[in-house]
Amino acid sequence: MGPGDRPTAAGVPVARNPFGRRPLGRGGSSFGGAAAAAMCALALVLTSCSHLTGSDDPDAHRSVSGDDVKVGLLLPEKETARYEKFDHPGVEREVKALTHGQGTVLYANAESSASRQRAQMDDMVAKGVDTILVDAVDAKSIAPAVRRAKTAGVNVIAYDRLAEGPVDGYITFDGQLVGQVQGQALVDALGEGAGKNTKIVMMNGSPTDPNAALFKEGALSELQDVTIAKSYDTVDWKPENARANMAAAIKSIGVKNIAGVYSANDGMAGGIIQALKAAGVTKMPPVTGQDAELAAVQRVLTGEQYMTVYKPYREEAAVAADMAVKISKGRMIEYDALAMAHSNNATTKGIPSHLVPVRPLTQKAIDSTVVKDKIYTVKDICTAAYQAACRSIGLE
Repeated sequence: MGPGDRPTAAGVPVARNPFGRRPLGRGGSSFGGAAAAAMCALALVLTSCSHLTGSDDPDAHRSVSGDDVKVGLLLPEKETARYEKFDHPGVEREVKALTHGQGTVLYANAESSASRQRAQMDDMVAKGVDTILVDAVDAKSIAPAVRRAKTAGVNVIAYDRLAEGPVDGYITFDGQLVGQVQGQALVDALGEGAGKNTKIVMMNGSPTDPNAALFKEGALSELQDVTIAKSYDTVDWKPENARANMAAAIKSIGVKNIAGVYSANDGMAGGIIQALKAAGVTKMPPVTGQDAELAAVQRVLTGEQYMTVYKPYREEAAVAADMAVKISKGRMIEYDALAMAHSNNATTKGIPSHLVPVRPLTQKAIDSTVVKDKIYTVKDICTAAYQAACRSIGLE
């Protein structure tokens, strides 16, 4: 759980509102401190005992002695900058650190192909990895490969997106909270006068990504008082698909009638803004995003994009690597301590999960988020084209 989260009876964190308004999260009754600690301790003992069964148990985990751990990392695509810039190097660096330099990471990127990713998982099983971290292109499509890996005795942890099949764990950001942060930011930008006469466009993520449904659900909980004039699912999260969808929305609604745009991520926000510019818009309506990509941070800086969601990828990658190393070594008590929440997919209930908290990034928060955490330097952000905008907010 992240700072400020509290456990509920279901073991799902309820996050405090990053904007300081009404509470966010899924509700549920909280335990008292002592009772919660006792029950968590008991749960850890019981869960850990269930992991220490013999190899004939379908839930048994492969474990290795020493630091010679082999981890497979399967990422879904390269359209989103984070995967090659943060996730891959972050997991690799942390595995090395946790294994005194003896552990190895086998890496493959599916480039948005579900069939390629299934083949990549089978290949990693054949190469003898102990644990696979998989960020699924298609959560349902990957399930047969997950089952084959488990049959071969390989541990499988869903990374960032919850894959179907008998996965051993799940590490991600709180998807509903991401959507709530985006939705609430858009409502704030629209102002107190926003109501049912206020029309927005909703640009959701890929229908094959279970996270997209969580983002949408969270956002809708905050957008109940405005009218969603058009809503789209964006195939493969591609910016060009978002641009085409936005062009269709503009044609249907009329560009002057669009008060704001919910965009599920930054890449799509870029495509949306291109469509608005092509329609002659010079003063952008508020557009949301997610991932804090450099181009998006620069758009936030100039006011082209209203906000993005900052997700500390280094923390997610570090926890994922830690989970992979611990389950590979059979250190299940420590593994379970990392994954105190639980999630369900279509085939497996009670998956040990770790949810990393997120933060909204508006113009005022650039310095206190991505600069403070050394995701980008001021020099990275304030290139020649953006120096005046940087000076205007004191980012120098």
